[in-house]
Amino acid sequence: MRLLYNRTTKVIAGLAILGLTACSKDFLDTRLDTQPGQNNVDGNYTSLIQFANAPYAYFQQVNQFSILDGNLFAAVTDEAVQTNSVGSVYLFNNGNWNQFTNPDDRYNHYYAGIYSVNFFLEYLAKNGGNYKALLATNRDTITADTKQNYLNDVALMARAIPEAHILRAYFYFELSKRYGGVPLITKTYPASEKPSVAASTFDEVVSYIISEIDTYKNDLQPNWKTSSFTNQDGRWTVGAALALKARVLLYAASPLHNPANNNAKWLAAADAAKEAILFAQRTDNDGGRNSLDGNYRNYFLGSNTLLSNETILAIRNPASNDLERANYPIATAGGNSGITPTHNLVNAYEYTGTPVPGNPYANRDPRLAASIVTNGSTWNNRVINQAPGGIDDRRRINASKTGYYLRKFLNDNVDLVNNAVTPHNWPVFRYGELLLVYAEAMNEAYGPDNDNGSGLTARQALNMVRARPGVNMPATTATGQTAFRDAVKHERRIELAFENYRYWDLVRWGDAVTIQNQPVTGVEITQNNLGDFIYTPRTVQNRVFIAPKMNYYPFPQSEINISNGALIQNPGW
Repeated sequence: MRLLYNRTTKVIAGLAILGLTACSKDFLDTRLDTQPGQNNVDGNYTSLIQFANAPYAYFQQVNQFSILDGNLFAAVTDEAVQTNSVGSVYLFNNGNWNQFTNPDDRYNHYYAGIYSVNFFLEYLAKNGGNYKALLATNRDTITADTKQNYLNDVALMARAIPEAHILRAYFYFELSKRYGGVPLITKTYPASEKPSVAASTFDEVVSYIISEIDTYKNDLQPNWKTSSFTNQDGRWTVGAALALKARVLLYAASPLHNPANNNAKWLAAADAAKEAILFAQRTDNDGGRNSLDGNYRNYFLGSNTLLSNETILAIRNPASNDLERANYPIATAGGNSGITPTHNLVNAYEYTGTPVPGNPYANRDPRLAASIVTNGSTWNNRVINQAPGGIDDRRRINASKTGYYLRKFLNDNVDLVNNAVTPHNWPVFRYGELLLVYAEAMNEAYGPDNDNGSGLTARQALNMVRARPGVNMPATTATGQTAFRDAVKHERRIELAFENYRYWDLVRWGDAVTIQNQPVTGVEITQNNLGDFIYTPRTVQNRVFIAPKMNYYPFPQSEINISNGALIQNPGW
């Protein structure tokens, strides 16, 4: 891993100073710091603060809104199609990605984050682990103000140390969900040494992640919103660590990683999800205080994601119009159509009443209108008309290939002509998703209606999501473990649409080999003599997914080459 043996001073070069520093900066302050010289790395208290903050840069730099071709990951699944005929997504869709050209190769990025954690913890250990003394080094003359700044830095550093361990666990999860078993690196290496480290097994990586979480979770801040450091909201908390643990164990129990269906793995996932739910439901200042947001559409817009009690942990991004510019319809000034939802997905939204002739989008799950722009709907103060001759005529260059446009995450009426900007913040963990983790794990461990003494069954958790304010979908009628499993899969598809879960869900369930090899569809839109719209489904793209080869990403060939034979390529690559 070439980024594991970088020069020590480079770990902070160009990284964002995110939280600590004499408590004068907001957590949103992402001004770049200059690289300190070697002469002051060990002698300035700000070095310790910089090293503590460095891992957060690797957490924040993977922008899920632009993770592939400057857009969401949805176009590699049956959720969406990319409008542009050129892009890295087609390597995925055509099965042409490999160890040399992987558009989602995050291997070195997450190992760089791991390196920054290792360096910070080793720096502490080298100096006796006494961060209070280190934070007092080379400070200005002590005054009442500087003393308080020092005390604040001490309090924040006490949280930063366990946060570093949890960040490292998170980086390993992101690696393991892509590559399976990966090398476990818990120390830095000198520049002259290229470590030859074999990959640990997937289960070994999971055990390490869980050990890190269990060891350090109780040292984290319970809730930054209710602390005296509210400007630090966005750093890891107890609730976020517990949500990570539940997600990791859910993946570990899933068919891809648990082909023998060892129920002990499902029990562990259910227990972890239960612990996370109980913490999330606590309403005291030391609890998660989480609940489902009352407006599904608005939750994902602007600053709402940061402020809502549904959010367990979010990544903050600078205000921009990149997402709107990429995904507004081409007929909207400044729009480029971007990724357009598929008819496969639209057709999965349930009817809530009798279908209306000529309007297949009426009386549907309200999350359809909240997430997807359909023909005949109003978007940005105009009616979408994709029929021949309409303003959104699909024969226009770069018009939607599917007959739909993305709405989730996109703010309304952003003036792209005058380059107006708006916030976009990514929910890493939210209460709705945690309830679905709980529902899936509990169903597999105990069935849909056995709460095992927890007071919440899988069915109740699933129906909480369906009945969320503003959605109010009826309770599921699925009976039995198998039927309820399908209900969970459906609910994740709808509730979590475009949140970059779908690909990983299909892979871990073992469903990718079927669904990812099916054509994705759209609708041809015409009008009859009466002006009524007619919708005709048609194939838009064929897709390729080769299993079991593509269940895991290939290790970058460059890493194979420098490992001296220690790192073995994943099967099939």
